[in-house]
Amino acid sequence: MFGLTIDKLFLIGVVAVFLLGPERLPHYAAQLGRFVKSMRKMADGAKERMREEMGPDFDEVDWKKLDPRQYDPRRIIREALVDEVIPFVPVAQADSAYVQRRKRLEAKEAAPFDSEAT
Repeated sequence: MFGLTIDKLFLIGVVAVFLLGPERLPHYAAQLGRFVKSMRKMADGAKERMREEMGPDFDEVDWKKLDPRQYDPRRIIREALVDEVIPFVPVAQADSAYVQRRKRLEAKEAAPFDSEAT
């Protein structure tokens, strides 16, 4: 976890003893314990909330399948490049309102007039 080995944790503990001193170390150790408990309680609360919101489907979810660490970006890009390309088929587009109005005016139709607008 985070590349921390037993040796590194021991070294961090020794440095903490020297920096904090023996009189403040129990206080900070208790704070660390409370912090870890609160984080664990928060994670359990989030898990219970998910279970309540999802209902019985929560236990049926395959969480390993949703793990982002299993996805290899190189494989995803390779598959995207190898996938069959769907050819572009142009779609007939209708003229815009501007083009339609211009065609009517070119055909010498009278311009629309609204007596209430002027």
